[in-house]
Amino acid sequence: MHKSIEIDEKIFQDAVKFYGTIFNVPPLASKIYAYLLFDYEKVGITFDEFVEVLSASKSSVSTSISLLLKAQLIVDHNKMDERKRYFFINDEYKKIRFEKIVQKMQDELKLLDDLDQFKKNHDNVYNEKMEAYKALLNKNILNIQESLNKL
Repeated sequence: MHKSIEIDEKIFQDAVKFYGTIFNVPPLASKIYAYLLFDYEKVGITFDEFVEVLSASKSSVSTSISLLLKAQLIVDHNKMDERKRYFFINDEYKKIRFEKIVQKMQDELKLLDDLDQFKKNHDNVYNEKMEAYKALLNKNILNIQESLNKL
């Protein structure tokens, strides 16, 4: 079997390191994700190609693919005339990732508001730094949501 895509080894290694850290995934899962980045024409990469190109066991590749699928980082597709599954980067993941970030910021804002309300019941001290932090969270939420609408 040959590689169905061309990769740049340096960029590949940089991507493996970067996405392994960002997504907190094991090295093989990071390699699979990084390899899929080079599939510009969206032909899809088969399980067998991952096993061969990455010199990994079938069980390790299977485990890593399952992890990436569960995390919604990749998607799979079966072609009508074949039994093979083809794997692709999930183009929707960027949107999913930032929606999760917005949700975490909104959750933190709610928690801070609850704490603020609790504190006001005990004393009336205005916390300027906390208000600035909450304003920053709100501003970033709006900015990200505007950008998400463009995706």
